[in-house]
Amino acid sequence: MGRKERAKERREKRLEDIAEQRKIPYTDQQRWWCSETIAVVTGANRGIGYEIARQLAVHGLNVIITSRDIDNGRTAAKALQEEGLNVSVHQLDILDPDSVKMFAEWICESYGGIDILVNNAGVNFNLGSDNSVEYAEKVIATNYFGTKRMIETMIPLMKASTSGARIVNVSSRLGRLNGRRNRLGDVALRQELTDEGTLSEELIDRTMANFLEEVKLGSWTSGLWPQMYTDYSVSKLAVNAYTRLMAKALSNRSEGQQIYINCYCPGWVKTAMTGWAGNSPVEEGADTGVWLALFPGQPVSGKFFAERREINY
Repeated sequence: MGRKERAKERREKRLEDIAEQRKIPYTDQQRWWCSETIAVVTGANRGIGYEIARQLAVHGLNVIITSRDIDNGRTAAKALQEEGLNVSVHQLDILDPDSVKMFAEWICESYGGIDILVNNAGVNFNLGSDNSVEYAEKVIATNYFGTKRMIETMIPLMKASTSGARIVNVSSRLGRLNGRRNRLGDVALRQELTDEGTLSEELIDRTMANFLEEVKLGSWTSGLWPQMYTDYSVSKLAVNAYTRLMAKALSNRSEGQQIYINCYCPGWVKTAMTGWAGNSPVEEGADTGVWLALFPGQPVSGKFFAERREINY
């Protein structure tokens, strides 16, 4: 058997295993949630977000999907409701502070809070360019600052429980600090972002500002920044760093008030955002996100996952 045939066989086996895992119900001892458990999935009118919402609802949760375009959101919610799933929808543009505030107020009035937040809404890389920076400001504003805005706004609304509330950030391996193929070229900055003693929100924000300034000046090709899908990679680097930072900030909360935050890479998934050019089905891309959201027992926090395995930042 050749290399390609073996790789195909391993991939098919992995897909079979994941499909089987999704079918296995959690035991009563593992199942910490119920039909009153509220999960919010942003950007869930299609693709990975839609599938995460569907799988969470299949597990019996009360799922709220959000969409920047409310008509698209309603269409998605209706499709899930027709499957008999407990799903509702609300308009949300994570770029708009007023929209985020209105959403939080609605959550508070309608549900009193949430148990799970999945930050999926974001902007993908430009498929026509390996080193795209045409939309750098929008990509950084959405993927990093929009995600950060949602976390900051929703943390006060996370419900207290013995199992802990959960935040899952959809990220990417392209944002790894020490990735072999696409690492941050600035060694000193990489060390600062890696070291828990120097990592700070101000450092992450300043790094994004410096990158955008170099984009404006045309000096971003100096080799100090990731060289593949540059703006997207930098935005996800920031999401990963912020996940670690927030995990540390939330680690001292008292018993019953814990919030666990992690990020994960769904892989190269066949969705509209990838032009249907991915090599993994959307069910596989959503699986680890759902697994982290429902993690039984004592969850981990501040970690990066792919295919239900922890990977390095």
